Formats: sequence, structure tokens, C-alpha cells
Amino acid sequence: MIGRLTGQLWEKKPPWLLLDVNGVGYELEASMNTLVALPAVGETAMLYTHLTVRDDAHLLYGFGRERERALFRALIKVNGVGPKLALGILSGMDEDAFMRCVHDDDSKALTKLPGVGKKTAERLIIEMRDRFPDWQQGASLLPLEAAAGPAQSSAADAEAALVSLGYKSGEATKMLADLDHSETTEALIKAALTRRIGR
Repeated sequence: MIGRLTGQLWEKKPPWLLLDVNGVGYELEASMNTLVALPAVGETAMLYTHLTVRDDAHLLYGFGRERERALFRALIKVNGVGPKLALGILSGMDEDAFMRCVHDDDSKALTKLPGVGKKTAERLIIEMRDRFPDWQQGASLLPLEAAAGPAQSSAADAEAALVSLGYKSGEATKMLADLDHSETTEALIKAALTRRIGR
């Protein structure tokens, strides 16, 4: 099992990133919260990882915090929640925001996340409350250095990333409307998700 990787951040194409570890390039899929918090391309990054082995692929997921990985692992154990939906949830809100929804029975906020319907939201609330009754007493979040520098075609890349998270193309376009397209792809995605969840 690959539990953690440290290396040079080679490429960021949300929701994917490429990490060079001693000459070996690891391709990882990550939540938007992790991607936004990563340092700039060319700098050193450390990610906690989760490896999924399927008949047709070995998929590696990266997380900026242990608690984010723990929540991802709990989410994919919920009936009807796969890795793609779990990353969509973690892209829409951080661990504490998600657990507040769980403890407050706020299914309405959860249904604003891509791919989460009413029944899934209710299932998440029930199962997560049982699995993490003392989540708020957990370790504090580990801060990551903010991303820096604008990316080329950031609006197009942001729209593609939102679609990969489960939003429809037209919806992704609306989410990005009126945002500053000179921002990085990661910043645009974060702003679009914040706008969507905040409604």
C-alpha cells in the first residue's frame, strides 16, 4: 500500500496532478480543496494517498490532510458512494463543513453537491454520524501553502474539472460566469464551488 508520497509537483490539471518522486511520476486524482492548497508547479509537495486496485486499473488518490483521506475512506464505504462522488463531496466542502452538515442533519446543504440526491444525503448523515461521533475532537487541520501563479486556459480547465466532478457543462459554465478568469484554475474551481454550495 502506498500511504504517502513526497516529491516535486510536476503538473496540475484538475482533478489530476503529477508528482515526481525520485524520477518516478505518480499520477494522482485529488479533491479541489487539496489542489488549491498545493504549492506551485515545480515545488515540493507531500500528499497522503489511497490506492484503489481494480481489474482494469490501479488508481491513486492524493490528499493534503490525513483527516481528508480518512473521510474519503469512510465515504467510499457508504452504499452508492464511489471514489468519484467522494472526491466531489470533498471538493465542495472541507471535512469540518461536511461533519457540521452531518451533526446538524443538514441534508439540504449536502444535496447541493454534485451527484448527491436526497436519499444519498440522508444515508450519508446516518452512516457518518455513527462512524465519526467524536470527529470534532480530532486533530487540527494541517495547513498547506496556497497555490501561486495564473494558469493558461484556466477557465476552460476549470470547466472541464467541474464537469469531471459531475456537474453538467451548462451548469459548470454558469458557475464560472462573472469570476476573474485571470485567476489560476484551482482558484476558479474553488470560487465556483463556494458560490454553488453557498446558495
